[in-house]
Amino acid sequence: MLCAIYRSNKRDQTYLYIERRDDFSKIPEALMNSFGKPVFVMTLELEQRTKLASADIARVKQDLIGQGFYLQVPPPVESLLKTPDDVDD
Repeated sequence: MLCAIYRSNKRDQTYLYIERRDDFSKIPEALMNSFGKPVFVMTLELEQRTKLASADIARVKQDLIGQGFYLQVPPPVESLLKTPDDVDD
C-alpha cells in the first residue's frame, strides 16, 4: 500500500496521508480549507512497515482504505503550569 504524505501550511505538525499523489478528491472541502495548501513531503510504502514515527500504522491503513485519507494532528500540549499535586498517582 503506497501513500503520499503532505504537511499543512496552516497548522504546525499536521499531515495528510492520501492514496495517490495530488489526488485530493476524497478529502472533505472543510478539511481542505482548514488544512491549507498541501505541501508534498514524501511517498511512503506502508505494506512492509510495522510502525510509523508519529502515527498508528494500523489506523493509517484503516483510514486510507475506509475513507481515502488519514489526518495526523499533533498531540495536545501538556500544561507547563501543572504542579506535582496535580499529577494523579
